[in-house]
Amino acid sequence: MNKNNVNKSVTMRDVADHVGVSVATVSRTLRNPEVVSPAVRDKIAAAIESLGYLPDPAARALASTRSDIIGVILPSVSNNVFADVMDGIYSAVEGTHHSVQLGYSRYAPLSEENLIRVFLRQRPAGLIVAGIDQTEAAQALLREAGCPVVQIMETGSNPYDRMIGFSHYDAARAATAHLIAQGYRRPGFLGARMDPRTQRRLHGFRDELRAHGIEEGKRIQTTTRPSSVTLGSHLLAQLMDLAPETDAIFCINDDLALGAMFEAQRRNLRIPDDLGICGFNDMEMMAAAEPSISSVRTFRREMGEGAVQLILDALSGSATQEKIVDLGFQIIQRRSTRGH
Repeated sequence: MNKNNVNKSVTMRDVADHVGVSVATVSRTLRNPEVVSPAVRDKIAAAIESLGYLPDPAARALASTRSDIIGVILPSVSNNVFADVMDGIYSAVEGTHHSVQLGYSRYAPLSEENLIRVFLRQRPAGLIVAGIDQTEAAQALLREAGCPVVQIMETGSNPYDRMIGFSHYDAARAATAHLIAQGYRRPGFLGARMDPRTQRRLHGFRDELRAHGIEEGKRIQTTTRPSSVTLGSHLLAQLMDLAPETDAIFCINDDLALGAMFEAQRRNLRIPDDLGICGFNDMEMMAAAEPSISSVRTFRREMGEGAVQLILDALSGSATQEKIVDLGFQIIQRRSTRGH
């Protein structure tokens, strides 16, 4: 029998008898394979494959008070930013006995709160959540979760347990400072969805302008609509109609930056001479665009990998005292802001 013909009536005792080991050894192999010799591991794996044994995660959870599931709650599954995070999460889980369950909150705090309740009822091995803006009820649940909790995509002063990410405020200030350093004196801002992380980027943009004595005027164009390339074109058109003196734009993501570039080209604006453009996240298309577009590089895959490792370290008892892992960011200059 193979794994395509799984027999749910096969028990752990059947696997143990087939190999000639105890049930405890089979259980230990499934839960903590690193403590079992490779030879025994291979025999048990072969028996599971041959017999078609399907471990019951619910039964294991009842026996151990914790399942093998790592719960992940993200605001979006279609956004490439979070796709990179998930790639890192699955890469780090591969080869362990853990599995991943994904919840999608659609940027709705109450939906996120409900998902947290659902995951915690499953007694997860760990929980990964995005950001620092949960509801009060969700915050209480996460602080008393009874399992490792890792916040990703952001850093803050008061993690529920562990945190890995970067400062959106600092990254926005650095991007704005880059535009000013390149000689732009009337930079604008394009923002979409305007969730809390985007609000922090806008705050950073404004504070950096003030630090240089630059008035923002009417050069901030935002919407609560979801981001897209088409929306970037639309927002730049609105901005240039309201504030034609704008000589550069900081976009809260690369979709908007690419759309803004298309609109600038339609208006016969020379990039970077008439208009500088800086995006955020440094997706692959930024380097491929013509002209290439400067952006804030964030380390999304590393956030996913790091979050899983923080959970695994906590479960193994090897966690460090460090609660906050700041991965930082990089300003990647390209031709759109007078790079080469």
